[in-house]
Amino acid sequence: MTDLAEGCLAGRVALITGASGGIGGAVARVFAKQGASLSLADLAAPEIASARIARPSGRLIALAADITKASDVEMLVERTISEFGRLDILVNGAGVVSFGSAETLSEAEWDRVLAVNLKGTFLTCQAVVPHMRRAGYGRIVNLGSVVGKNGGNARAWVDRREQSKAGNIAYGVSKAGVHAMTVFLARELAADGITVNAVAPGPIASDMTTSFPASLKALIPVGRLGEASEVAEAVLFLAKESSAFITAEVLDINGGIWGD
Repeated sequence: MTDLAEGCLAGRVALITGASGGIGGAVARVFAKQGASLSLADLAAPEIASARIARPSGRLIALAADITKASDVEMLVERTISEFGRLDILVNGAGVVSFGSAETLSEAEWDRVLAVNLKGTFLTCQAVVPHMRRAGYGRIVNLGSVVGKNGGNARAWVDRREQSKAGNIAYGVSKAGVHAMTVFLARELAADGITVNAVAPGPIASDMTTSFPASLKALIPVGRLGEASEVAEAVLFLAKESSAFITAEVLDINGGIWGD
């Protein structure tokens, strides 16, 4: 397959979880533009499947699933392969956010966040591996976060109120786990032609960041929040055939707020 600027995913099949979200939807649109056939999943079948994706080539299905349930994840993979005959790319975009201090965090909230962000990501990775291994090809891109690297954006030592409007310890731990999982899987699957990478966005303009403190926005060196489309372009880069020598990478997309 020729990796062209336009149509670089022609002939490929991608499963995208969290496809109703800002980043998941942006990834779906970019992938469709590049010719991929899409299996889009979320808790409710993504509306973008019929209304918001222009697809010059490739087909599309939309599925409802709870990725914290292994049976739902198995259904996603089985339906995708039944519909398209293959599965080349997995983008783990499904996730939930959580706010507040460690002191006030409930056990139920901890369990909820880790179940979706960490367990759900693992279950989808686990489910696609046998199919990708048999094909001798695969691209897995997980959604991490700068909060999984920097200990959180909030500066409680400056202003404790920032903590109530920024991702908390449950969210950060879940995303740090995704980063570690990415590296483990990359090493385990490298000999099978499967790359496993992650993107780690900083604050991205969305419904979830409307209350993001102005004091924290001012700390972003480029002077603004990121856009979902910018994350999607990074996911596309890692999902292309030509990115075969990139694996175990956690790519920062944060406007300079954190670098490693």
